[in-house]
Amino acid sequence: MGAVLGAKVIVTGAGGGIGAALARRFAVEGARVVVNDLDADRAASVADEIGGIAVPGDASAVIADARDALGGTVDVYCANAGVAFEGGDAHKPLDEKAWTLSWDVNVMAHVRAAHALLPDWLERGSGRFVSTVSAAGLLTMIGAAPYSVTKHGAYAFAEWLSLTYRHRGLKVHAICPQGVRTDMLDATGSAGDLVLKPTAIEPRDVADALFRGIEEDRFLILPHPEVAGYYQARAGDPDRWLTNMNHLQQKWEAER
Repeated sequence: MGAVLGAKVIVTGAGGGIGAALARRFAVEGARVVVNDLDADRAASVADEIGGIAVPGDASAVIADARDALGGTVDVYCANAGVAFEGGDAHKPLDEKAWTLSWDVNVMAHVRAAHALLPDWLERGSGRFVSTVSAAGLLTMIGAAPYSVTKHGAYAFAEWLSLTYRHRGLKVHAICPQGVRTDMLDATGSAGDLVLKPTAIEPRDVADALFRGIEEDRFLILPHPEVAGYYQARAGDPDRWLTNMNHLQQKWEAER
């Protein structure tokens, strides 16, 4: 693919799951890839597999080291690292740690990365920001308030980047899958079993969807095409959509 051939790419959270699939696909398409993950061994394993460069550590602070490893420039940044927590029930004790960490990783890591990368991208008139959001960022997810709320924030930030800088050469893609067969899906517990697992796809399917979106120059990437219909239903009749989602919530509560 000409759009990424020879590109210098950072993928965060790339030690497994969607991030590893993205790193593999970028490498196959001829990009030079920095593999970032908190787990140094997993980052090294994926980097060795694809001929990339492992730069382990916090996704919020990876830019400087990754830029050095790539020879001073970055063409594509994949903000893929994320965290998910069950719960967040408003009537139960507040888990401040879960909310704070979710906000920091799922939103502020994206903001920090853009802040570090935009000056160079705007000066040269090109750059590509890929945000792994979730269908929860377009809709919502039962039993996971911190995740749902912060993924809405991640989507809003990607949207804002696109509308603000697309005329200056910035390409932005927001990937919004439903269930994907990863460790994070396993961590969603019974809510994930009910809502996500029946239609879960493989991480490589998400990478394939992204590259179709890159070819077609699309902002919104929907690896589960049916999400478009859910999104339209939500916008067209919010009360009906909320009622249907509440029925799903009640079903989940009854089965727990």
